[in-house]
Amino acid sequence: MRILHVLDHGLPVQSGYTFRTRAILKAQIAAGHMIAAVTGSRYNAADVGCETIEGIDFHRTRPAIRGGVAGEVAAFARRIGAVADAFRPDVIHAHSPALDAVAAWWPARRRRVPLLYEIRAFWEDAAVGNGTACEGSARYRATRALENWAVARADGVAVICDGLRGDLIARGVAAEKIMVSPNGVDLTLFGAPAARDGALAEALGLAADDEVIGFIGSFYDYEGLDDLIAAMPMLVAARPRARLLLVGGGPMAAALAAQAAASPVAGRVHFVGRVPHHEVERYYGLVDVLAYPRKRMRLTDLVTPLKPLEAMAQGRLVAASDVGGHRELIRDGETGTLFPADDPRGMAAALAGLLADRSGWAARRARARAFVAAERDWATNVHRYDAVYQRLTDDRYHHRSWPRIVFPARSSGTSPHR
Repeated sequence: MRILHVLDHGLPVQSGYTFRTRAILKAQIAAGHMIAAVTGSRYNAADVGCETIEGIDFHRTRPAIRGGVAGEVAAFARRIGAVADAFRPDVIHAHSPALDAVAAWWPARRRRVPLLYEIRAFWEDAAVGNGTACEGSARYRATRALENWAVARADGVAVICDGLRGDLIARGVAAEKIMVSPNGVDLTLFGAPAARDGALAEALGLAADDEVIGFIGSFYDYEGLDDLIAAMPMLVAARPRARLLLVGGGPMAAALAAQAAASPVAGRVHFVGRVPHHEVERYYGLVDVLAYPRKRMRLTDLVTPLKPLEAMAQGRLVAASDVGGHRELIRDGETGTLFPADDPRGMAAALAGLLADRSGWAARRARARAFVAAERDWATNVHRYDAVYQRLTDDRYHHRSWPRIVFPARSSGTSPHR
């Protein structure tokens, strides 16, 4: 089957969004589908039309000269249409945000190609989580209305978790229109856990007997890193060798650094900054427990994050706040530890208890890795799309504008995809 993906951005940009995209597209290529992608204009150079990265063809949209957001959407729609005419897709698969679905809708309708719209988060809630919008504001309501418009006009809807599905059903969307394609990982990218890099540890001031709590990711307010820093004095009081290693950057970096500097255990909090993606495993190798202290809000209750899955796939121990998105991924006491959200004291107590008793760590890591392999490996999960694609193409078959070409859904090798 020929599938045209419509994306906000893609490789070589490094983000959770691109990691999920890469996993989906590469798994579909391996399954025998023919894949192409169109990316929006925000991250693209003006002189790049098409490039192939990691075997994936990315068709770029040049920035619009005028017209603001409407001009960008119109330019994106024209680019999607041009690529569709050349590629002749069986399905157009648009991914969040809603503007991508809006841009894809007219080219799909004009060419009578079914449109699947995949929601990775409600972007009005993401804006609240990022501190760029307020819940209930005019901008919030407008973004929500646009999301509803896109969902109503798409032929099918995919979401990454049950939280998003339940919210759409509560809005009146038919349950049978929605499929769940959960966050997952490409297990071929994760081998044995990286060994501890003694030279790196020494450079960071970490001793061999230190107990290291780590966070590796983006520093957004909703991640709750301020609560984790606030928990450190209590954690150090219970576990004197405890240290906190923060790898990454983002909008909250300066505020978090100031908070840590004012902490009575400032010397136990280490900021590394952003590191190249190929070096991240070296830092994972220094961490005893990966902590994900997300705050409780609509975004975190509805959306499952990717980072805990990646840590579990690498055989790492995870501890996370008990928001809805984490509860979909982690079974408390079995595959990880859940602690109270927005509660530094409760967080410190949970982490101290975990560090005090390591007897079950190996079994817990093994159970977490087994969960990922059984339920969150893209090599198998990517086939969830196949039945939806087939239903949508069957529904539209007699309206097609070009001859339908169907490729096998599964294959032992990689087929050409340009």
